Amino acid sequence: MIDHIIIREAEEELRDATRFYESRATGLSLDFLSEIEKSIQSIIDSPESWPIIEGKVRRRLLSRFPFGILYYIDENQVIIIAIAHLRRKPGYWRSRL
Repeated sequence: MIDHIIIREAEEELRDATRFYESRATGLSLDFLSEIEKSIQSIIDSPESWPIIEGKVRRRLLSRFPFGILYYIDENQVIIIAIAHLRRKPGYWRSRL
């Protein structure tokens, strides 16, 4: 089974987005977190299924929210480098590689 790591910056992005959605509507953050969990599980189950967007970085888009999970595969491990809002600062995550 493949393992995964979420780097600190991506965890911060996840917390910020969760707080934002909770401020918009009670319970919306739970929907967001559920979507994140399902998406991460799909990455772990089949890490090479999602398209490469640059170099070795792949992106798994969320269905309901304007976010993508950016990650790369390192041996038997998925490294999640960003929980990226799709309409803000394209490419900001490059310094995390």
